[in-house]
Amino acid sequence: MDTESDKLIEQKLKEIRSFFENNADPAIVAKYSRYFKDGYIGYGINQNVFENQRDIWFKEWNSFTIEDYLSLGDQLILSGKFEDISIAIAFISLKKEEYSINVFNYMEKWLESFTNWANTDVMCMLVLSYFINEKIVKPENFIEWTSSQSKWTRRAVPVTFFEAVKAGEDPVQYFAIIEPIMLDKEEDVQKGIGTFLRESWKKRPEITEDFLSKWKDTCGRKIIQYATEKMDKEYRKKFRRSK
Repeated sequence: MDTESDKLIEQKLKEIRSFFENNADPAIVAKYSRYFKDGYIGYGINQNVFENQRDIWFKEWNSFTIEDYLSLGDQLILSGKFEDISIAIAFISLKKEEYSINVFNYMEKWLESFTNWANTDVMCMLVLSYFINEKIVKPENFIEWTSSQSKWTRRAVPVTFFEAVKAGEDPVQYFAIIEPIMLDKEEDVQKGIGTFLRESWKKRPEITEDFLSKWKDTCGRKIIQYATEKMDKEYRKKFRRSK
């Protein structure tokens, strides 16, 4: 970026932070905290207030390129705060026509600064799933993510695949990609895998059940819990761990 761009990004960053600080509500922070076992890091902004201001910024800053939004997002996500990350994701979601493998790799770096499942899942829904659905990347591009030190990067793999399956992709192509995290100890990762497998079971029940049977005795319990929760109570018992 040139100096003028640097100044513009700094100006917008201050504007965003000022708005969030002026509209912060500790009561909302307390309310949301119950949903985040690792704690809720955020300003506490009313959802309607956030969305209204977001739309204003969308209109006012429509001359921004994806490079501008990436640079702005780099600064925003460093705080780890829910709303800072949320608005960074929202801006990037506006520029889908500019997505590339480089932007995809950029998102991997961003995820390392994420602090909660909600921002991660919104990133998967609004941004990452587009890379899969539009064939900008291949499923194999996510393999490296499964060995990330960040549990949110690892969670993003099955959650992105969940979104892709909902959009019509065949879930079977993703099984080999998630195998490296089937033994993941983090419950947030396990829940993401289970959610993907639950959706997979709706589309391809037999092969999904074979996959579950293969892993049921060794994988995390949350994977099986989430993957089988839509099954009949009695049928679900076949996926219990062997004694």
